[in-house]
Amino acid sequence: MTGYIHSTESFGTVDGPGIRFVIFMQGCPLRCKFCHNPDTWELRQGTEMTSDELIALYMKNKAFYTKGGITVTGGEPLLQVDFLLELFTKAKENGIHTCIDTSGITYNPNNAEYHQKLSELMKLTDLVMLDIKHIDSAKHIDLTGMDNKNVLAFAEFVDSFRTEICIRHVVVDGITDSTDDLKALGRFIGKLKHLRYLDVLPYHTMGVNKYRELGLEYPLEGLQPTSQVKAAECKNHILQGIREIRIK
Repeated sequence: MTGYIHSTESFGTVDGPGIRFVIFMQGCPLRCKFCHNPDTWELRQGTEMTSDELIALYMKNKAFYTKGGITVTGGEPLLQVDFLLELFTKAKENGIHTCIDTSGITYNPNNAEYHQKLSELMKLTDLVMLDIKHIDSAKHIDLTGMDNKNVLAFAEFVDSFRTEICIRHVVVDGITDSTDDLKALGRFIGKLKHLRYLDVLPYHTMGVNKYRELGLEYPLEGLQPTSQVKAAECKNHILQGIREIRIK
């Protein structure tokens, strides 16, 4: 079996605990206005690689990954669930910590076959880093092109296992920074029993040049990056929502 791989990174430090071997999977159904990897959108592109080839790349630098592991990101890695099952099976055979960085958008509780495959994958996954783009469904559609129903259902699905969850949220000025929405996000994730940490990231413009190279119009042209101070303030609002739900 081969997977469609956009690229790999040997020494990732922001994609899970420790130093990690990061695999950027090809393909994504979302069209987030702040996406900085538009070159990962298209399906069945990139480089075809086997799970053995990827494990071998990990093993080349194994000594550096003692507190890290493998993270699959994208694109949207869960589009290639069969490949991930094979890859993570081999990773666990080698004692490797496994992490999925996902939007959760592909989750569909009505697809029994896919649901079963995800269930098997969760048993092989140590950490899920779930990007919740927006807690409000209508605003999520405007921001990404799709609603968030499956995203939120996926969060609850992951929580039904013992898989640890990290929630990621990008703060975009005027779009994802409403105090009410942030508190609502906190109240939702505060119900997750396996929530381990919250990562609130400021919007940046590092992907603008990729759009120009691909001949694409950048959706947020002219919008300035969000400050770290603003991101910290927004994180406090989410934490307040978590506290509200947990003290009931």
